[in-house]
Amino acid sequence: MRPPLSVDLALDPATVRLFIDKAKAVSADLNLENLDQSADTIEFDAERLEDTHQHDGLAEEEAEDLTGEELRELIDDLNTDEAGSLVAIAWVGRGDFEANDFVAALESAKERAEGSTSAYLMGMPLLAEHLEAGLDALGV
Repeated sequence: MRPPLSVDLALDPATVRLFIDKAKAVSADLNLENLDQSADTIEFDAERLEDTHQHDGLAEEEAEDLTGEELRELIDDLNTDEAGSLVAIAWVGRGDFEANDFVAALESAKERAEGSTSAYLMGMPLLAEHLEAGLDALGV
């Protein structure tokens, strides 16, 4: 295990781990939706000329999953320094920057913080894994 780098994170590592947990939950929900696509198919009985898809409308309704919305709101509530730190951690974890270049990553992340940080991060494939790898690389 490498010794921790001396980096000034604007976010508590526990908060970053909360983002990781939320991002994993969002990712898991997306994967489950993709696996369950066969449930949406309708079978057609050519002999009786009708569909054979039976359902109970209320039973098939899913409870609204707010995990994605919660993650978006949490990220949107960050100030520029915090949002910059979160993006920089993801960039280090993704390999865009080395851990010892965290200050440069942070400066670049703050510059790009003009747009929607939540849309940018939530659009990043493997966000949770990049954040975890970033924390590990920084020794946090």
